[in-house]
Amino acid sequence: MSIATESTLEKKVWTDEEFMALPQDGHRYEIVNGELINMGNSGALHSYICTLLLAALASYSLSQKLGIVLDSSTAFKMKNGNRRSPDISFFAKQRLQGMTELPTGFLDGAPDLVVEVLSPGNTVEEIHNKLVEYFENNTRLAWIIYPNEHFVLVYRSAEEPDRLLKSVDSLEGEEVIPGFSFPVADLFQKLSF
Repeated sequence: MSIATESTLEKKVWTDEEFMALPQDGHRYEIVNGELINMGNSGALHSYICTLLLAALASYSLSQKLGIVLDSSTAFKMKNGNRRSPDISFFAKQRLQGMTELPTGFLDGAPDLVVEVLSPGNTVEEIHNKLVEYFENNTRLAWIIYPNEHFVLVYRSAEEPDRLLKSVDSLEGEEVIPGFSFPVADLFQKLSF
């Protein structure tokens, strides 16, 4: 009788201090299933779209006192120990009750709104896995932006997109960011100077 032994690899459990102490080498990292993932660089188009939308979301949410908008350098602690960093995040003020300042570390759970701008290296499986995690951790709305195809998929759950938005449509904050609207065409505008 032969006895089969199966070696199991133990996944690393990262502390906030270890994750925060990673070198400031210009790279963004996420922790997925105990593994440190280098998110790489995204390029000028990706950054420009993020900057346009982040500025509009931040200006609107601050003026209406609805919550805070954070960029991709912010990681969030998921229930399973993963640290995820959406390209743009919105946290509603209700989820920040009792705080007078933000922590220097991480917020627990996923943002109310997550925005991911696809990069050439992103895979369908990777984005699906992120969406599943986001919605399992309290996300209520997700916008997945496809820069090369000039459209946006809107998710209210990880199952399937609720809407496909084209250049003639607008991103709406719905009940997550009431009153916010941003023309999709403005995300993909040509330089005009």
